[in-house]
Amino acid sequence: MQYEQRMYARLKFLELMAELNETTFEGFFHDLMCVRYPEFLDVRTHGNLGDQGSDGLMLHERKLFACYAPQTVSATEIRSKIRSDVAKALEKRLGQFDVFVFVHNDRRGMHPEIATELSLMQQAHPEISFQQMGSRRLWHECMQLDVASAESVLRCQIPIQPIVHGVGMEDLAPLLKHLRDQRTPADPLMALPEVDPRKLDFNLIHDEARQDLLRGTRQSYLVDEFYAGSLRAVEHDEVARGFRLYYEQVRDEWPDAEDVLWQLEMYVLGNGSVPPRVQRAAWVILAHFFERCDIFEAPPADWSAPRLQVPA
Repeated sequence: MQYEQRMYARLKFLELMAELNETTFEGFFHDLMCVRYPEFLDVRTHGNLGDQGSDGLMLHERKLFACYAPQTVSATEIRSKIRSDVAKALEKRLGQFDVFVFVHNDRRGMHPEIATELSLMQQAHPEISFQQMGSRRLWHECMQLDVASAESVLRCQIPIQPIVHGVGMEDLAPLLKHLRDQRTPADPLMALPEVDPRKLDFNLIHDEARQDLLRGTRQSYLVDEFYAGSLRAVEHDEVARGFRLYYEQVRDEWPDAEDVLWQLEMYVLGNGSVPPRVQRAAWVILAHFFERCDIFEAPPADWSAPRLQVPA
C-alpha cells in the first residue's frame, strides 16, 4: 500500500476499534487472524459446549487467544475476566497451548490492571507464557495486509488518490510533543554518541540524510527517558515493532535509503508540512530507532566498506 492508503486504513481501523465491542470485536479479530495466519482456528461458541475456554488457537505457535471488548472498561471486570478465561482455558484446553494471549480493544494502550493480572497469572502458572494484544499489535497485523485483504477486514474501500494527513502515527504524538518541548539545540562541539559508521555505509546512507541522523543522535537519549518505566517499556517495544514492520514494507518499495528515510519521516509526521522544530524532533525519533536497529540493517560482523578506487 502507498503511504496515503496506509494512513487511510489506519483511520478506518481506529474507527472500528471505537465501534466494536463484545461479539463484533471478536468477529473482527477472527477475520484479521484468519487472513494473516492459515493455521489460526477461529473458535466459535457452539451450544452447550461454549468455546471451551478459547476465542482462537494458533496450532504451530501453540497460542490461545481470549478476547475482551466491553463497552465500558472496569478494573474489577478486567481482573475477573482474565482470571475466568485462564481458569477455563486450563480446564478445557490443558495441553493445547503454551502461550495465553489476552486480546482487548483499549485504544489507549494496556490498562494497568491487565499488566498486573497477567503478571500474577505468570507467577501462578510459570509453565505458560502470558501476553496481551491491544490496538497497537492488532494494527501491526493490519499493516501487513495487501489492499484487497485490508478492505475486507476493515470493511471499507481504500482510495487510491493521495490524501493529506497533518499527523503520522498517533501513537508517536505524545513522544513527538515531548521531544518538541524538551529538545534543546545541540552544542555543535558536543561529541556524537557512538554510532557505528559501518551501519550507515552498509545501508548506503550518505550526505544530508547521514548528517540528519547523526544530529538526531545527540538527543536520542530523550526517547529513552520518555519510555522509562515498566509499562512504558511495553509501549516502547510495541512502537519499535511498528517501526520495524513499516520499514520492511517501504524498504521493499523504495530501493534508495534516502527515500526510505523520507517515508519513515512521514510515518512520524504525516505528509503535511510541519514547523522545522517538529521536523527536527522527528529525526531524533528516527535516530533512536536507527541506533536500536529497529530500522535499517546491521552489517555482518566481517563486513567492511569497499575502498574507493583511485585512478592511477
